[in-house]
Amino acid sequence: MIDVKIESSWKEALSEEFSKDYFVNLREKYYTAFRSSKVLPPPKLLFNAFNLTSFHNIKVVILGQDPYHNIENNIPQAMGLSFSVPKGVNPPPSLKNIFKELNRDLGIEIPNNGDLSSWAIEGVLLLNSLLSVEFKKPLSHKDFGWEIFSDNVINLLSNKKKNLVFMLWGNYARNKKNLIDSNKHLILEAPHPSPLAKGFVGCSHFSKCNNYLKNNNIKEINWKLS
Repeated sequence: MIDVKIESSWKEALSEEFSKDYFVNLREKYYTAFRSSKVLPPPKLLFNAFNLTSFHNIKVVILGQDPYHNIENNIPQAMGLSFSVPKGVNPPPSLKNIFKELNRDLGIEIPNNGDLSSWAIEGVLLLNSLLSVEFKKPLSHKDFGWEIFSDNVINLLSNKKKNLVFMLWGNYARNKKNLIDSNKHLILEAPHPSPLAKGFVGCSHFSKCNNYLKNNNIKEINWKLS
């Protein structure tokens, strides 16, 4: 990949994945798109979710679908973390609803930015199903093979880890439920946090997550953004 490094524990865990035919084809499609159009997130942030949350440190997985496809204040909205935007970019409506539920559930003050990097460092894998997108063209890279990759990541985590919390928000994420062993992990399902959906606010996923981690002698997530 162009200007991309992936954290060592993930490099080892996914070594076979990177050599598979579909990923070789994915790499070529990504190179071609990068040479001919504006691709988001920036290449150095393509594997940001993996670089901030090592394979050994994962406690929670929050699955998104597609990177943000716009640029605001000359800053790409996409930063390689599902639902997250960099400082200097206004939190999108779905992220505002996530903060609203966080405040309702745990009493955490709503932050003034949408950068979720501190969650990732705490052990929350903020994984988009598709890792790249063309500027202003949502789902434009849906046929690259990213979904095969992210599904295999979920399957790997389900098989190799135990006592993870998977937060599946919206029908797209909930359809990944069959990739997860519910006997080993906690699966939390809710409507999508988009204001167009109803029912996310009130799901109490953040407190349910921490209660599960605590009951399994795992350090709880500090959901307050730094």
